[in-house]
Amino acid sequence: MDIHRARFVRYPPSAINALAFSYSNKREFTGKGTRYVRLAVGRANGNIEIWDPANGAWVHEITLSGGKDRSVEGLAWIQEPDEEDENGYHTDGRLRLFSIGYSSTVTEWNLVTGLPLRHSSGNHSEVWSLAAQPKYRTNTKSREGDFRGQNLVAGCADGTLALLSTADDDLRFQKFLTRPTARKSRVLSVVWQNRDVVVAGFADSAIRVFDTRNGALLRNISLGAPSLGGPREILVWTVKCLPNGNIVAGDSTGEIRFYDGKNYSQTQRISAHEADVLDIAVSQDGETIFSGGMDKRTVAYNLSRGHHGHRRWAKIAHRRYHDHDVKTMATYETKQMSVMVSGGLDTHPIIVPIREFDTEHSRTLPALPQSPPVTSAPRARLLVSWWDREVRIWRVKKRDGSNETPKLVARLALKGEDNVNSASISEDGSLLAVSTASGVKVFQLSSRKSENERGLRVRKLGTPPLAEGTGARLVQLSPNGKWLAMVTHESEICLARLVDEEDGRWKLVPRVVELHRLHKKHEHQNALNGYWGSYDRIITRIALSDDVLVASDIGGYIESWVVEGNEDVTAPEVDWPETEATGNASSDDEDDEDEDESRPVVFYGQHWIRNPAGHLLPKLDSSALVLSFRPTDNAESQANGNPAVHPTRSNPHAHSHKLPSGDRRLLVVTAQHQIYEFDVLQGRLTDWSRRNPSSGFPSEFRGIRDRAMGCLWDHDERRQRLWLYGSNWVFMFDLTADLCKRPAGEVADGVTDGTAETPMKKRKRGPDEDPLRQSASGAGSKMPARELEGAGRKYRKITGADASSWVSVDKARSSSVTAADGEAEDDAEEEEQQQEENSTTTAALALLRRGASDSNVDEADDAQTGPQKRTHWHTFKYRPILGLVAISHPDDRRAEKGGKADAPARPLEVVLVERPSWDLDLPPKFVGVHER
Repeated sequence: MDIHRARFVRYPPSAINALAFSYSNKREFTGKGTRYVRLAVGRANGNIEIWDPANGAWVHEITLSGGKDRSVEGLAWIQEPDEEDENGYHTDGRLRLFSIGYSSTVTEWNLVTGLPLRHSSGNHSEVWSLAAQPKYRTNTKSREGDFRGQNLVAGCADGTLALLSTADDDLRFQKFLTRPTARKSRVLSVVWQNRDVVVAGFADSAIRVFDTRNGALLRNISLGAPSLGGPREILVWTVKCLPNGNIVAGDSTGEIRFYDGKNYSQTQRISAHEADVLDIAVSQDGETIFSGGMDKRTVAYNLSRGHHGHRRWAKIAHRRYHDHDVKTMATYETKQMSVMVSGGLDTHPIIVPIREFDTEHSRTLPALPQSPPVTSAPRARLLVSWWDREVRIWRVKKRDGSNETPKLVARLALKGEDNVNSASISEDGSLLAVSTASGVKVFQLSSRKSENERGLRVRKLGTPPLAEGTGARLVQLSPNGKWLAMVTHESEICLARLVDEEDGRWKLVPRVVELHRLHKKHEHQNALNGYWGSYDRIITRIALSDDVLVASDIGGYIESWVVEGNEDVTAPEVDWPETEATGNASSDDEDDEDEDESRPVVFYGQHWIRNPAGHLLPKLDSSALVLSFRPTDNAESQANGNPAVHPTRSNPHAHSHKLPSGDRRLLVVTAQHQIYEFDVLQGRLTDWSRRNPSSGFPSEFRGIRDRAMGCLWDHDERRQRLWLYGSNWVFMFDLTADLCKRPAGEVADGVTDGTAETPMKKRKRGPDEDPLRQSASGAGSKMPARELEGAGRKYRKITGADASSWVSVDKARSSSVTAADGEAEDDAEEEEQQQEENSTTTAALALLRRGASDSNVDEADDAQTGPQKRTHWHTFKYRPILGLVAISHPDDRRAEKGGKADAPARPLEVVLVERPSWDLDLPPKFVGVHER
């Protein structure tokens, strides 16, 4: 494989301004609530990413797209009160998400559609802070008729505190807690101390406490005079409340201040930052807090017992996980997980363990989109990238010894305020489809006739006739460019037909057909699925070939449709039998859906139906991250239209019922990194997938933490290779061989051949089986004993003149000599395994440094036969990866052999787009006293 390592594709960074968990600890949910925990990540470009912790897997599910001049500055989750019917059946309340950003509006988002649901704006200025009321508890004292939901409080730039009501599934202004004064000091932070008291941090060196029941000011806490030579006012950037009611605040002086929750007197102050403290995170038990600020530090504090039995806060450690300002933090703790998530201007979410802060590493989540915003047209060697409201097209030249750089041949700036959700281009580069939240646009691309002009001519074909103002979450063009699949925000699948006319112009047929999905009944209503919509039924991935369409949703269901009939260019463009007018039309309303399915829309003699074997495809263990059809060489010859089909008096709209034949093998990679290959037309696993379960894949692949983003195929007469990639890794699998190794003497059908078995060797643990690589809290891997900070975990115990032994004091190990010896043995095995991995990686990279391309490696592998042939390969050299796309087509590579049947085809050419963090255009960062 020949790699074009590209950094010319621009993708502007987007800082993380807000983080919020739907639940922060186990006390906030009951039953199966852990399944519905989600992390919302608000970015400066207006996008909100929804992540599923998935017990430490951290899967990105959907993105709520923003738009022009939009920014997310605050996030808040609430949950509707639980319901219980007369039979005692318990129903979980609905989860609702709210955001603010540089405006006087608070926005509620529809998680099912990914669009804004409602807005609330009042007679106040820009909203700077937002907080949700604590959940109602049955053991708390309350009066009859008290509201049991969760209201919101918003702090504004003019000093206003506004209380917003969320009752009756609505969002509306309720009352002001405080009105703007003459100074109009900004409300920089706000938090609820309990369901009736609000604590707010202002920009005038003060913290104020209000009673929401009557709007009374309970206490005005002054932070004192600022330091000499400093600013006139102290900015209270963050204020949080501990479980016992005490208050902790961080300000622009770099200090953390603690206040008693009853008399509001200051009890302690710690100076731990060199610059402003921007946010604070509190653990579930209230005995550990974290602070982050402009000096890039993440500082941990612990509540320890001091002199005379008094408990005092003490700084225990500080580390620099981020390369820029740390703007926001959020915590989530249960029995299985205990993590703190932080984000800032460096665009990376960082996962930090709480309970295992001293014994586990942190983990960095990808900052780039998990759905690659790049695609390609292999036959035309075009590369397409998009971000915000802009689409750029590049032409990549062939490697013929010249150093010609890729050329920007087209640039599209879309009208409107909505960001681009998805884009797709046909294999020959003649068609381009772009979708936003407000519409779908289709363009025809053609070369300019003038030799001096190297760009592309862009002609807009129009917009598919969807509902007015309806956009699409996903768009996908078929390889031949004749079909355009669109997934709306309601997760409805629509198909449009494109026609290549004789003069070389494409035309969009002015009608779309909707493919009906199967109804999946939920076992019970939960926090994400109910009468308002089904979150699990959101379509996140689609795959479209010339005659088969496959879609998958968050719940793990796979649905498929196929084309019925042959293309007949002499048939009508659209043949759709109209319903006959009847006197009692209203009686047939309930049967409209059935009638639509019985009266298909036929385009040139072809129409789409549900795959007859689609119901045989199983439900996946988790949502699908990658869907891709394996290329096939068994292209069937198409009949000349439908010569045997003629309309009759009884059947005026006759059409062919011929279904596709041959292999339609679909590769699926799930969020748990389970890899399956299905024969879609047969509704079963392929033989290769049956012989190679995911448990038998290489341990290097099973130990990867970052999830897969996409794949591409290297398919020709000599090899069939699958290339999977994530944000910092690339893996190759040879599908002509079995990845699962069998003991000697065992063949594929499970019958031994009678040969002697080889002696069993000591099996080395893989990365996923090594206890040092296993995560106990949902963050990074465990630290080896030699990397632990502070005092050693072992001490020497002397009981006699010559008797001495090492005794382990680690909490996870017993205080015996056997445990210490086992630890040393594990460390030795880990070092040996690490040396072997380093030697393998060094050899592979050395081959690349000498100038040998991946095609040379491929030829060397092809020359090997038998058990020595390489079945997989991986590298961590490229990071972070924005996307990996093919830039050459197998047919074009075969044509370059010069007519010689035995001549090897040219290697597959791909473009690997990298966006390293040091190449991001970030604002200036804070430089400390001890920094250069």
